[in-house]
Amino acid sequence: MTAPVDPERPGRLIYLHGFRSSPQSFKARLMAARLQALGRGDDFFCPSLPVSPREAIAAILADLEPQPRDTLIGSSLGGFYATWLAEQCGCRAVLLNPAVHPAVGLASQVGEHSLYHGGGHFRFERHYLDELRALQVPAISRAQRYFLVAATGDEVLDWREMVAHYPGARQRIIQGSDHGLSDFADYQDEVLAFAGVDIVRKG
Repeated sequence: MTAPVDPERPGRLIYLHGFRSSPQSFKARLMAARLQALGRGDDFFCPSLPVSPREAIAAILADLEPQPRDTLIGSSLGGFYATWLAEQCGCRAVLLNPAVHPAVGLASQVGEHSLYHGGGHFRFERHYLDELRALQVPAISRAQRYFLVAATGDEVLDWREMVAHYPGARQRIIQGSDHGLSDFADYQDEVLAFAGVDIVRKG
């Protein structure tokens, strides 16, 4: 079902999870709870993404139709998707330890994998690497619509590549931390403010 587009409604926040992750990820649940507390729970969306990058993008475009007033929040591989979608749809994007060149990084991950949350397995096919290459954004435009959150302690991805890939964007470089941003609660209100959310509950 396609999410209704109401021109009078404030922008939505669309969270895109990473490789082997799901809508049950720590950061997604934390953000959903925070927005609910702020009275914006109905504006939060976190779809379960297909393994195929091409199908993942197609599902987001068909089911959610990102608009310029929306904000994409992408973690790891989800950050890679958010970058492509921001360029195509004109919306803002928050990148949480984003994958910059996943076709390279995931080349060694072809095969069977288990999901981090809720059990289940999936197979990452070799041709998905070509689908990732087709989505690569060589250079971002309108850097002001991007907010990079990168941890120097990321044990999976190189934070320096992230910084280099988003020149001119707003950047929060966290000293230490980890790939999953286990201290994300310390930064989520900054993310929400960038997305245009009033973080002071009214009423």
